[in-house]
Amino acid sequence: LCLMGVPRKVAAFHLPPLPTVGEIIKLFRLKAQKQLSQNFLLDLRLTDKIVRQAGELKNAHVCEVGPGPGGITRSILSAGVEELLLIEKDARFIPGLQMLSEAAPGKVRIVHGDILTYKMEKAFPMHLKKNWEDEPPDIHIIGNLPFSVSTPLIIKWLENVSKKDGPFIYGRTQMTLTFQKEVAERLTANPGGMKRSRLSIMSQHLCTVENCFVIPGQAFVPKPEVDVAVVHFTPLVQPKIEQPFALVEKVVQSVFQFRRKYCCRGIETLFPESGRLKRTEQLMMTANVDPTLRPFQLSMSHFRNLCNTYRKMCDEDPSLFVYNYREELRQKKTGRNLPKRTSQPSETEEEDQL
Repeated sequence: LCLMGVPRKVAAFHLPPLPTVGEIIKLFRLKAQKQLSQNFLLDLRLTDKIVRQAGELKNAHVCEVGPGPGGITRSILSAGVEELLLIEKDARFIPGLQMLSEAAPGKVRIVHGDILTYKMEKAFPMHLKKNWEDEPPDIHIIGNLPFSVSTPLIIKWLENVSKKDGPFIYGRTQMTLTFQKEVAERLTANPGGMKRSRLSIMSQHLCTVENCFVIPGQAFVPKPEVDVAVVHFTPLVQPKIEQPFALVEKVVQSVFQFRRKYCCRGIETLFPESGRLKRTEQLMMTANVDPTLRPFQLSMSHFRNLCNTYRKMCDEDPSLFVYNYREELRQKKTGRNLPKRTSQPSETEEEDQL
């Protein structure tokens, strides 16, 4: 039979008959652990839809993060991937994943480990590597992330994007990941929207970020209290702020520290108390940012100007970058010998005094 004229779905790889994901859960007595914020997605129509958001996966190399009982894993394998790397921290899921591995000989590698510490630099064959300016490599990261891991993990990967290391040593590797709906809204929020946050700037200055679709909470077992969104990331060829990740993160965190106040209030925390107001005014004027804008009203060009100007100030005074506002507050509090703890001003009151 010549398959050249046959639609791709007919010619695609098919798994042999297997127990359903629900049966796997019963067979191995798997139970979602609340402390690990685990939620299983059993509907293969939804797992197929998640995988389609990743793009063309035929003959691609894929890393799935936290496959759990293997719902998304089945959809990835059915897409005809060349190789699938599974990184699973919870040992209870390994036997069920091995069953899937045996059903797809030579296609699956299982790593029992933590994605936060796993060395992604060696996860894929080096012949897949592409120049940063080229189209993204045939490598994808996909995962239904536990809520407790999703934010620290995406921040870690955004830092990897900035440094072009980790999974991005191969080029502009694409990611398709799940987040709580509210987190996804922050990741994709535009200037002026109340969801605009640190995550918005840190992700959008490095990647094209697309909020693909929302999965209602009742689709998961056990049902979480929130809905879940699927977000797709493609690293940009040129970041919108061309400064080191740590510097951008420090400026952005400072600005959003007081998100309901004028942006100048957060920017003040970049500077020691001695000379704080003068330096803040210098930064705002040079960066051409209206100090009465709220943090969520600032555009990416505002943040670019703030970061570039702050970098020049740090180059002139290297002690600036290591300055820590919170540490200065702590030292001031411990330096006071007040008779009663209850008479000590709260941190918020103290910050307002500063």
